[in-house]
Amino acid sequence: MQSYDNKITIKHWAEEDRPREKLLLQGRRALTDAELIAILISSGNITETAVELSKRILHQFNNDLSVLGKQTVSELCKFKGIGEAKAIAIIAGLELGRRRQETAEPEVVKITNSKDIFNLLNRYFSDIGHEEFWIILLSQANKVTHKFMVSTGGKTSTVTDPKIVYKLALENNATGIVLAHNHPSGNLKPSQQDIKLTNKMVEAGKLLDIRVIDHVIFGENAYFSFADQSMLG
Repeated sequence: MQSYDNKITIKHWAEEDRPREKLLLQGRRALTDAELIAILISSGNITETAVELSKRILHQFNNDLSVLGKQTVSELCKFKGIGEAKAIAIIAGLELGRRRQETAEPEVVKITNSKDIFNLLNRYFSDIGHEEFWIILLSQANKVTHKFMVSTGGKTSTVTDPKIVYKLALENNATGIVLAHNHPSGNLKPSQQDIKLTNKMVEAGKLLDIRVIDHVIFGENAYFSFADQSMLG
């Protein structure tokens, strides 16, 4: 391996090969993922340029930006040359990209099937490594009136209180609700706890004359619908 003294740093590269200059000369789309990350972190370490370090980080996550986006500050800081500030810069950059994609999507205003639910909530479940439980409140015509995250938990479960769910539904005059949560593992099969909670919600809804339209489990760009599988009782 080259010593630091003999290593060619980015500032000694040909101008058209330096990430910042390349962006200015050729436009942002000319840059690789590693070059874009290199701009975020600015510098490498004693043995690697920013681009080389970025390539190594990407390689660790199979060059998958979605997987990289799920890493925490402490996990990124395990890479030599990545301190807290650089880790935060990477996370912030990827989060901005996610939010840009989010704002570009048309808002679903009416639920007609499980795909509508997926399109409406998938943005919120992307790139998180813990479980969250959300509800969608609907009007009589199944138009979306509100969305709420009602609980958050660990990597394998989150505790949801039906009283909180129906309190929100009653306060906002909902006539229908959609239940949704994610499985960070990507396994879409509902657990016994998921099934038990769904049945409990459906029965409570019948007493309050509030329909449970569906319960959707989110994975990695995929989903499982209780309604599609005729599992709403």
